[in-house]
Amino acid sequence: METSDIIGLVITIIVGLGLIGLSVPLLMGRCAGLIAGYSTMTKEERETWDAPALAKFTGRILLIIGLLTLVLMPVMCLCEIPWLTWVYSLAVIGLGVFAAVWCNTGNRFRK
Repeated sequence: METSDIIGLVITIIVGLGLIGLSVPLLMGRCAGLIAGYSTMTKEERETWDAPALAKFTGRILLIIGLLTLVLMPVMCLCEIPWLTWVYSLAVIGLGVFAAVWCNTGNRFRK
């Protein structure tokens, strides 16, 4: 492994741990202001949403992405499996699209 590979691996691990760290308060139902879109709503709009439930759902999605980052990216770097990049990218994009659709349909998180 070259120095640049090691630096990339360390950065990937830091990012994965950061995502997991951000998911912890969300999993507790707090810090809904971290959710994009929710923090830009007016106070009246926020009152129509169940903030703790939305935060917990977002925390689960963020935790999965953080764990995928911690597991798949180092494996990809160490074992040099090029198709794993596509698997990781599709998983993250798929989770993001799923979360956006799930939150905005069916009034699941509305009061």
